[in-house]
Amino acid sequence: MDIKITPKKLRGEVTLPPSKSVAHRMIIAAALADGVSVISNLYPSVDILATMDCMRALGAKVDFESDKAVIEGVKRIPDKAVLDCHESGSTLRFLIPVACALGVNAEFLGSAKLPQRPITPFTDEFPKHGITFDFGRAESGCTLPCSVSGKLSAGKFEIDGSISSQFITGLMLALPILEGDSEIVLTSKLNSKPYIDITLGVLRDLGCEVDETDRGYFIKGGQKLKPFSGRVEGDYSHAAFFYTANALGSELQIKGLSENSLQGDRIIKDICGDFAQNGGKPFEIDCADIPDLVPILTVLACFCEGKSRLTNVARLRFKECDRLAVTADCLNSIGGRVTVYEDHLEIEGVGSLKGGEIFGHNDHRIPMSMAIAATRCENPLIIRGAECVRKSYPDFFEVYKTLGGEFDVIGI
Repeated sequence: MDIKITPKKLRGEVTLPPSKSVAHRMIIAAALADGVSVISNLYPSVDILATMDCMRALGAKVDFESDKAVIEGVKRIPDKAVLDCHESGSTLRFLIPVACALGVNAEFLGSAKLPQRPITPFTDEFPKHGITFDFGRAESGCTLPCSVSGKLSAGKFEIDGSISSQFITGLMLALPILEGDSEIVLTSKLNSKPYIDITLGVLRDLGCEVDETDRGYFIKGGQKLKPFSGRVEGDYSHAAFFYTANALGSELQIKGLSENSLQGDRIIKDICGDFAQNGGKPFEIDCADIPDLVPILTVLACFCEGKSRLTNVARLRFKECDRLAVTADCLNSIGGRVTVYEDHLEIEGVGSLKGGEIFGHNDHRIPMSMAIAATRCENPLIIRGAECVRKSYPDFFEVYKTLGGEFDVIGI
């Protein structure tokens, strides 16, 4: 879908969709629990539907209707399963350890850029714990399709925490159901720790104990996860688009968020508040714990009075696209001044953007960020491939229109 946005500031009330990060974890934990759990305020994004389908393939019963899922934990473990993760890195990296802990011979599939995203912390460590990987059908440079066989044994797992916290979360979800005790030993600094905090919060709600150590985490084996009823809280990473719109002159009331959230992206509220209070002064932000905010923070920085820096961003080269290069290219093509370095971005404030044409690059955060940039463009902005928002926020543009945003669909 190609759309042409007419620049206009937004106004009205927006209720945020539920957090994708929290929902993934709750669905998987419920599927591993001993009994029936009920999860409400779920949102049928492509990524969340992929996780539900994969848990069904692993033996859980998942009934999803409207915004509620009733999940009966795995009773009979299948010998084999095909797990199609579509484009979801969370689904892939959370469920490789889970499938291995259950002892399922599983084939993992993926589409778009997912087959090119690394899983080396698992392929380096899991063979020491009884797991065999087979990449026989994968193309050169790809990790999918990938088959795993064997049953994961407990013990010490040495994991590089700088690539993605998703590897740590996957282990935390899987290791409690093994018979023996395990330890996650971090061999590097852990990036995106707030996402680990979300995982720990979900596990605590199910009566599962994970202890933090000087080197990482200790997980007692043989734990029984308790079924639960819970509601998925609102998503601060999606709220970031609307907070930024407000900082750039829109007037939105943002609803549906938890003030006590463990989501690291909740810092966007403070960043945008500081921007407004300080008259658009440039900023420097360490993004190690908030990688998903980088595209929209780059948009915000375009309207600062001076040069801003976003640091610790190298990992974004391995998202749905090279998110650093694409963010810079999109903004530069419509009048921004963004420079990409090895591990940081520099953004020279320009005050306004001229409009023009950009491509979504099959990365859901790009069209949403550019739609907010469009509220301060001098001329219309065309977004090619805007349908990729379906990955996490399928009705983003419908919401955008209810808030006064103006656009025409000019191509399918």
